[in-house]
Amino acid sequence: EVQFVESGGGVVQPGGSLRLSCAASGFDFSRADMSWGRQAPGRAPEWVASIQRDGSALYLGDVKGRFTMSRDNTKNAVYLQMNMLTIEDTAVYFCALGLGLGSNRGQGTQVTVTS
Repeated sequence: EVQFVESGGGVVQPGGSLRLSCAASGFDFSRADMSWGRQAPGRAPEWVASIQRDGSALYLGDVKGRFTMSRDNTKNAVYLQMNMLTIEDTAVYFCALGLGLGSNRGQGTQVTVTS
């Protein structure tokens, strides 16, 4: 069974940083592309970033230069380092299997940016 457990969310002031983690299980992680998505209240889920099996990453334009996605195949985990957070980054962040936001995704972790 494919499973994801996200952690690392919280409340932070604008300009602050958070590092999200996603522990994956139930599939061959080292061969998988992975993604982060987010969903703000009242809005549709939004793709944020993806990382391919070779470690190359892609980013949503709004987060490029502020967010960094990485992976550790020894721990079956992906990470999202988020810097220079803005109020518009407030959302539930979740990880997903593949490039994009497929049906295999975690429950997410809440990120709230507020002054």
